[in-house]
Amino acid sequence: MSVLAAGTRNATAPEARGDFAVLPRLGIVVPCLNEEEVLPETASRLSILLQGMIAGGHVTEDSQVVFVDDGSRDRTWELIESQAGLDERIGGIKLSRNRGHQNALLAGLFTCEADVVLSVDADLQDDIQVIPEMLQAYERGAQIVYGVRKDRSSDAFFKRTTAQGFYRLASVLGAESVYNHADFRLMSQRAIEALKGFREVNLFLRGVVPLLGFKSAIVYYTRSERFAGKSKYPLRKMLALALDGITAFSVAPLRFITGLGFLVFLLSAGMGVWILWVKLFTDRAVPGWASTALPIYLLGGLQILCTGVLGEYLGRVYQETKARPRYIIEKCI
Repeated sequence: MSVLAAGTRNATAPEARGDFAVLPRLGIVVPCLNEEEVLPETASRLSILLQGMIAGGHVTEDSQVVFVDDGSRDRTWELIESQAGLDERIGGIKLSRNRGHQNALLAGLFTCEADVVLSVDADLQDDIQVIPEMLQAYERGAQIVYGVRKDRSSDAFFKRTTAQGFYRLASVLGAESVYNHADFRLMSQRAIEALKGFREVNLFLRGVVPLLGFKSAIVYYTRSERFAGKSKYPLRKMLALALDGITAFSVAPLRFITGLGFLVFLLSAGMGVWILWVKLFTDRAVPGWASTALPIYLLGGLQILCTGVLGEYLGRVYQETKARPRYIIEKCI
């Protein structure tokens, strides 16, 4: 069954009908970037899990797994096509170029229409055995179910420390997120339709999804080591994602600049008074010193203050005018 065929079905979520006796159609979205080493194992495990859920009467027979190739440079797409040929429940989406993990995930969420769509990374670190538990939380009325790590004992000290520091910093700055949650989550079609209303280009789904405001639930799991291959989130990408998360949901850094500028302005004003006092009431003034130092301190403080104020407005305009396409789909199978 192809993703395009899935897209032609007008899915109506069970909660909209008020009838949970009707089985939900499940779509599992797996963003991939250079995952040829792990992809066959990931496809096998997800297919077995999906078949078990279908046999157990938890989801419909037309439920599927959709792999999203985010511009991979290895054999990832070739393997996706191969897996799709072997298993009708596996589909694929190929993006025209690398658009980043968040946009690849979004392409899968918006293209794979189903009653509920679950997103999971291809590295098999997230425990897919809790997916039935997440589905049960949906059947109890949750529109969004977050997969949350019990702890970070499997992380190296540096990654654990920086990740925890980011969540705390984001909380202080007012960016709402679920602690220790990445992108392992289940969303109803109703929640996904609401997500389509958010038009940010620099996307940070971990902050956007909580803003939807629907009833949510949390399922805890233990994160495993990566099955194969290397992490696609080195330090550079983690820092970029953290920066997107902070700048997309908080103007606190801009306000900090404004406050800093105002503080420097006050110090400059005080320095100016002191310079005038030395010039007028003492004989310690160096000729030409007052006329040079006073403008430097005064104008420097004013410039930082004005930059901060302009930054407040520029930040808001920037958030409203990000309108580049987030992804372009080249092919679906």
